[in-house]
Amino acid sequence: MRAFRVNDQVLTLPDPTRAPRPATKKRGEATATLSTAQQRILVDSATQPAKITLRAFSSDIDGIDERAVEERRARYGTNEVRHDKPAPAVVQLLKTFLNPFILILMFLAGVMLCTDVIFADPLDGPDFTGVSTIGAMVLVSVLLRFWQEYRSSRAAEQLKAMVRTTAAITRRVDGRPVTGELPIEQIVRGDIVQLAAGDMIPADVRFLRTKDLQINQSMLTGEAMPAEKTFEADKTATAASIVDAANLGFMGTSVVSGSGTAVVIGTGRLSYFGSMSSAIVGARPETAFDQGIKRVTFTLIKFMFVMVPVVFIVNGLTKDWTSAFLFGVTTAVGLTPEMLPLVVTANLAKGAKFMARRKVIVKRLNSIQNLGAMDVLATDKTGTLTEDRIVLEQHLDTSGTRSESTLRYAAANAHFQTGLRNLLDGAVLAAAGPGMLDEVRRDFSLVDEMPFDFMRRRMSVVVSDGFAQTIITKGAAEELLDRCTNELRDGEETELTAARRIELDDLVAAQNELGMRVLAVAVRSIAPDEKGRFPDYSAEDEHDMTLVGFLSFLDPPKATAGAAIANLRHRGVEVKVITGDNPLVAATVCREIGMDPGRIVLGPEIDDLSLRELGELADETAVFAKTNPAQKARIVEAMREHGHTVGFMGDGINDAPALRTADVGISVDTAVDIAKESADIILLEKDLNVLGGGVVEGRRTFVNTMKYIKMTASSNFGNMFSVLVASAMLPFLPMIPLVVLVQNLAYDLSMLTLPWDRVDEGDIEQPRKWETKTLSRFMILIGPTSSIFDITTYLLMWFVFQANSPAHAALFQSGWFIESIISQTLIVHLLRTKRLPFVQSRAGLPVLLATGAVCVFGLVLPFTGWGHVLGLVSLPWTYFPWLVLTLAVYCLVVHVAKKAFIRRFGAWI
Repeated sequence: MRAFRVNDQVLTLPDPTRAPRPATKKRGEATATLSTAQQRILVDSATQPAKITLRAFSSDIDGIDERAVEERRARYGTNEVRHDKPAPAVVQLLKTFLNPFILILMFLAGVMLCTDVIFADPLDGPDFTGVSTIGAMVLVSVLLRFWQEYRSSRAAEQLKAMVRTTAAITRRVDGRPVTGELPIEQIVRGDIVQLAAGDMIPADVRFLRTKDLQINQSMLTGEAMPAEKTFEADKTATAASIVDAANLGFMGTSVVSGSGTAVVIGTGRLSYFGSMSSAIVGARPETAFDQGIKRVTFTLIKFMFVMVPVVFIVNGLTKDWTSAFLFGVTTAVGLTPEMLPLVVTANLAKGAKFMARRKVIVKRLNSIQNLGAMDVLATDKTGTLTEDRIVLEQHLDTSGTRSESTLRYAAANAHFQTGLRNLLDGAVLAAAGPGMLDEVRRDFSLVDEMPFDFMRRRMSVVVSDGFAQTIITKGAAEELLDRCTNELRDGEETELTAARRIELDDLVAAQNELGMRVLAVAVRSIAPDEKGRFPDYSAEDEHDMTLVGFLSFLDPPKATAGAAIANLRHRGVEVKVITGDNPLVAATVCREIGMDPGRIVLGPEIDDLSLRELGELADETAVFAKTNPAQKARIVEAMREHGHTVGFMGDGINDAPALRTADVGISVDTAVDIAKESADIILLEKDLNVLGGGVVEGRRTFVNTMKYIKMTASSNFGNMFSVLVASAMLPFLPMIPLVVLVQNLAYDLSMLTLPWDRVDEGDIEQPRKWETKTLSRFMILIGPTSSIFDITTYLLMWFVFQANSPAHAALFQSGWFIESIISQTLIVHLLRTKRLPFVQSRAGLPVLLATGAVCVFGLVLPFTGWGHVLGLVSLPWTYFPWLVLTLAVYCLVVHVAKKAFIRRFGAWI
């Protein structure tokens, strides 16, 4: 601690030359907060006089010298915040291998390397077919996924502004104060910063001097209106409301108007922005996609752990153990959806390409699936639902009706002021339009002005019409009403009575309840004295004024927001607004875009709730207001814990923790860097309609991926069930292990066309989530259906074609191979839709061509030289009528089973 004596009082501040200990994170807390020492520095700097803060940081109005700069830079480092940076390409490539199915395939490839190559029979020699086949699957899938994500991450990096930002810094050089532009990275604690309109505040600062200073803090607080700043001590400042302190500025915010001088009190990771940035880097929480794919993987692994040992033992007891082991490994490969990583990646890559055409950059491919599964979209208000600009919504007379006279006086006030115009002045001039401004310039000329200051909270111009002079004043309604004695009603001046003051207060309150910021407009006519002279004007002349009317300002909703939210609701996505802005503004915006705000919950109300209680509250709440960054992230986390797949859309510093906590974080290219780094998807246009298309594409991606999983898992399960039956009944292997691999490869290659398959409209109407219950049912109930016809093919080959001894095993295996590969491929068209295939729902052309090609391949292979090398033999032509009959009955039975399954469980894909 450092102590100072001022006016016989001893004041203490935390020693700013000692780095604070990092904050600890509570269990379940969504984001780290400022350390205790950082909080105390900010609070004490705000509540104490400016000169105390200067002394606490060993600085003065002339700045610090170079020796102090070097010492502080050595202690605290440069004024840079910690960011997540893309990993090197090699690391990204290695991480791509960490996929459950890729790891399974690599394990099986290792087993095959041992059995087929290293410990192969010396007489037969090493066989690289199985190892190379699985290796090719792994390599293609990994490289495709790596390239898509690497390219996307590089594109996202290029969105960051590459310009070098500087700030005007005053330092002592040879004992004299010198002000110059320095890169913000070189700023240290105790530096004196000179600020003007348009400047970004380069660090956390305590203002020492202000002149009409207004700061845009929307990226921190979510409030579109600029915050007025002063250098006076703010005794009301607390750690909980520190961003609202009237004498502090924070890194990343910007000066809208006015000027000021400030001392730097926090840099880099020890700034408000830096502490937030440090809290969100590192490992991200598992998303719905990550959890879903993990559950699907474990379900398939469970089936594998049951089936493979059973097949191995049955074959070992009935045949030799070496063949049984090889066939067991082949069975494991057969039960593994080998192409799942590749199919998923191809689906996601196609979705990313679709999104890119609509000006959306997908940084993480998995986020497309999460977008399809999303059933709650939480969004910030400012700039997302609104235009992020101030407009003059109403210009009213004292009766509360629209008044052109009020607008005309307000336009004259805004036009003739010589200071820097703020956002409210710009809104007035925009509402007046060129025609009215031409009229104002023609009718009036500027005589004098009384600039805005925070004590009066108003500004005045004095204009002349050639005969008399008029003071036109615009300012805060409450203060300006106190300066008025009359009002203008129906073009006549009347006395402003106490009763009318109450009515006018009610009128202002009604506008405030609509979320409007209200200013009053008043005038006072000044006649010349007997010598034709006018007085020298000052702020003291703002008295005995006549109230003209009121101006109501609002950050208006986007024209597309209402339709976009309605579309999302139609798609089963509930929209929640989580904003740092005040509840009245949030309620007004929500009503204007067609949302019922209901009961608005404020940020402080949720601090004592558990995640379960907060999740239940969030289910019933549409709008959360006055929330800080940690509260935003905690609301998102609670909704996820409550079973929702949550997307969050935001673009400010205060949105970064929530973006990272959500299943899918959505930002825009104009967002602050920390928000873009935290996001999974970056929109090049702030338009919720783009999200609607992304949701549909995400669901299409999900459906086509689930098609592959369910088709392949049920088909493979049915094949392995058939293998189990055959292993127990036959004196030879029912199919050659290498032929099993060839069959799986041919089928899986055809499945790579699924990303281009059509999707039934009914399958994308509602959010789609990864779950294993329907997959298990699908495998167990639909898979064995194919086994019925496999067994009839066994009987056909055994009794009709006399393939009932090891000498005729090749004929048996060839007959089952054709039936198995064609039925497995043909059934794709039955399983891909709950409707009648080819009639009510037709597959995409790529799927039709690919599945047709596999069927032809299966028919032809036993008649080719390569087929004979694999161990297959040509079949008699009498086999094929039986095949046609088997396939026809099989399709009919599967369709009936499908209808029964849908009636029983109400779901299909």
